[in-house]
Amino acid sequence: MRMVAGLYDNYDDARRAVMALEDAGIPSDDISIATNKANGVDVEGQGSRAAEGAGTGAGLGALVGGAGGLLTGLGMLAIPGVGPVVAAGWLAATAAGVAAGAAAGGAVGGIVGAMVSEGVPEEDAQVYAEGIRRGGSVVAARVEEGRAAAAQSILDRARPVDIAARRASYVEQGWTRFDENADPYTLEQIAAERERYRSSL
Repeated sequence: MRMVAGLYDNYDDARRAVMALEDAGIPSDDISIATNKANGVDVEGQGSRAAEGAGTGAGLGALVGGAGGLLTGLGMLAIPGVGPVVAAGWLAATAAGVAAGAAAGGAVGGIVGAMVSEGVPEEDAQVYAEGIRRGGSVVAARVEEGRAAAAQSILDRARPVDIAARRASYVEQGWTRFDENADPYTLEQIAAERERYRSSL
């Protein structure tokens, strides 16, 4: 299996990417989405799926998509350095598990650790995590090697961020890597970030 992923400034683009992957026959269980809570995604009426912190484990099983598709399984959890995240799928559950392992044994935790464990280069995983922290959304899918190019093409049609360009922009602002100990972005900081990249929204 290989992981393909996209970072989106606009949640609606990320949502469309998830639906397109499902329409292409990729099982919901192999797709994940994580979006900053600031995007206002409604998880009301979906049962109690909250996790007090990444690594508490309770309710994470419910974050895996069910028969109604991945987006019907959205739930809340907190990721160190990001804050409240609306998520569904294996990436969220893995992120919480890796974060728990990191707290116990010093491994790289959260979204970065989860993505690295699936073969994403750490420098890219750092950008994906920082992108969520700054108000974005990540969609990831585990696919057979023979379907990886087609799955990546689906993600690319939904207007993802150019990871190399975004990394360069972050570095220009003084960023070096995702910091799990940093304070989550405020709504005002996220609004400023969206203004910075308005042309891509």
